[in-house]
Amino acid sequence: MTSLTELREMSDEQLEATCKEAAETLFRLRFQSQSERLNTPSEMRKNRRLIARIKTLQTQREQAVSAS
Repeated sequence: MTSLTELREMSDEQLEATCKEAAETLFRLRFQSQSERLNTPSEMRKNRRLIARIKTLQTQREQAVSAS
């Protein structure tokens, strides 16, 4: 799990790659949850929250650039 401080230290490209990877993982977990039982159901929540954190940081960075 990536902490918020680690996410803040990442570049925009790294954030985008991490978000894409989390989205792909979430997609696979959704399919797996429908077809069979998940070993760790909390992984879906962790990935959703990670995506939300990344998107929030991206929005904050965009607002900081437009405010300058």
